[in-house]
Amino acid sequence: MKINARIIFCLLVILAGVAYYILWNLKYNAWSDIGIYSVSVFFIGFGFLGLLYSIIKTEREKT
Repeated sequence: MKINARIIFCLLVILAGVAYYILWNLKYNAWSDIGIYSVSVFFIGFGFLGLLYSIIKTEREKT
């Protein structure tokens, strides 16, 4: 697997989602807040989807 800008961006989006969830909950002690879940899932989900897309596209470019 070749590391490119798309993969790095997707990993940063996943990291942003996880960091947002952890830091917000550490600051406000709101571990069961559905709003925080929804924002975190948005970032983490789109990060994983983008990562899968980037990996598939990179593999197709090889062949």
